[in-house]
Amino acid sequence: MQSFDTLSPPFDRLGHDEAEALKRRVDIGYFRPGETIVAQGRPSEFLHVLIKGTVEARDGAALLAVLGPGDTFDARAVVHREAGEDFVAAAETLCFLLPGDEILSLVRRNQAFAAFFYAELSQKLDALAEPHERSGVDSVLSRRVRSARLGAGVFVEGSDTLESAAHAMLRADIDAVFVEDGGRVGVVTGLKLTRACVIQRRPPETPVREIARFDMVSIKADDLLVDALLIMTRFNKRRIAVEADGRYIGFLRDLDILGLFAGNSQLIPGRIARAASVEDLASAARDIGEQVERLHRQGVRIDAIAEIVSDLNARLHAKLFEMVAPPSIREAGCLILMGSEGRAEQTVRTDQDNGLLLAEPVPEADLAAFRAAFTAALDAFGFPACPGNIMVRNPLWSQPVGGFLDQLRIWVRAGDADAAMNLSIFADAAAVAGDARVLDRAKDGLVALLRGEQRLLAQLAKLIEIFAASDIGVLGTVFATIGFRQNRIDLKREGTFPIVHGVRVLALEHDALPGSTARRIEALVALGALDDRFGREILSALQIFMNLRLATQLAAARRGAVNADSIIDIDAMTTIERDMLRDALRIVRRFRELIRVRYNLGSL
Repeated sequence: MQSFDTLSPPFDRLGHDEAEALKRRVDIGYFRPGETIVAQGRPSEFLHVLIKGTVEARDGAALLAVLGPGDTFDARAVVHREAGEDFVAAAETLCFLLPGDEILSLVRRNQAFAAFFYAELSQKLDALAEPHERSGVDSVLSRRVRSARLGAGVFVEGSDTLESAAHAMLRADIDAVFVEDGGRVGVVTGLKLTRACVIQRRPPETPVREIARFDMVSIKADDLLVDALLIMTRFNKRRIAVEADGRYIGFLRDLDILGLFAGNSQLIPGRIARAASVEDLASAARDIGEQVERLHRQGVRIDAIAEIVSDLNARLHAKLFEMVAPPSIREAGCLILMGSEGRAEQTVRTDQDNGLLLAEPVPEADLAAFRAAFTAALDAFGFPACPGNIMVRNPLWSQPVGGFLDQLRIWVRAGDADAAMNLSIFADAAAVAGDARVLDRAKDGLVALLRGEQRLLAQLAKLIEIFAASDIGVLGTVFATIGFRQNRIDLKREGTFPIVHGVRVLALEHDALPGSTARRIEALVALGALDDRFGREILSALQIFMNLRLATQLAAARRGAVNADSIIDIDAMTTIERDMLRDALRIVRRFRELIRVRYNLGSL
């Protein structure tokens, strides 16, 4: 009989003495086929770790998961005294029995181990996100800004001369100083001083306020370095001010942190801005793709990766628009991105989801040329064509806003699944180039068409059932009886889409549409449309799906595989990953039920 392995998660988080003490108290239990090992809603005196056999996690008649050797259950029955599901032996089963009192003692003493047993998925996600054996890499992304080497915070008055400001920099051996002027604070850099004196021939006696910039971009000293990276990327800055206790204490430069990161996302906006040709942009597009894997390897939070990548992709699209759009389209057009890019949730490059709204008609020849050039360039950049043809090249998605408003009305009247999907896709649209007021007009039209239309909102909500949730592990049970397990799940269909779409429908109803799914959840909680705790759990579940999907996408890309970027092999996951996935799927089931009841989907 094999011995209990304390090197497998979460037991690898125990100290040597803790692990040895636990091993001394481990027993083994045998369970017959059909026997309930842990009953839903009841406590358990043992934490079970499967040695041999198969256990089904059930909610009434619904089969939720199939557990195999190495899997652990049920943590909440031990720590929180209430099992989440029934755990039933599907075959002759052997389990290690870990005494509940010993587990509770370890939970109280060992915070890293305790993270596995948190009741709220959001707590567990936060705790497990802490750095832990990052393959020998001492990641600095979770360190505080104040831990970095900051340039000193030296202040000069706005009335001081350029010459005196230069001497202040020289004395402090820095290349930027803060400028205080009439209650406002700005910055002047050594490069700005040089340009003013050498190129612009300004007299050294010139007041420094005349060349200072007062649109300060800053970060708190207790924020994370990854947040500094995000701000540098978003604002295209190489230097940001650092605040502590209500005052500026210095500057953080990209050079101060560049060597600490395995990436250069803060430099890519400059490459995009300087691009002189479509070929130059193609090079920047490749940099964006490579940056995703670098950031993922460094352990950057999934929401930060998505925001960085979405921002860079928006800049890429805007520059391409500037390059290939004829003057008539640049003046009248608004380029929009939809899908995950529109919600700022994209990581690995996926299908093109873009469109063009025009404030007024333009020459048809100009429009045809733009459609062809824009789509061809994105194809060359590696953006796959959208299977549903939701792209600029499709006249339905590139037309004057008046005609598009008519199209929205047609979809509203149709009220079928295709129309509902098109309305949902447009709900995520974000302007990235041109006149954003054109998109605002169309979005206002959409919200007005849906206001008070519960029947139509219900039709939109019904799309949450478009990918029926499978009974995870049904095939696994069959295969397990013959000694073979095949347990796979489509993360997009069964995890990401139900959350994103359900939140989108609620946001449409409550006019809380702008932004990412996270921002929509925040707005819905503020409006009372979602419970605060449940909102956090929904967002945590989404982050788990996005994390798992990104890892799968990157692995598929390395293999050169296509159309497999959402499929994950549950058997290849760690115990903790499987446990968190089950928790996340449990949240999805609750959220689906909320949407079903809210929009009375059973009557449709």
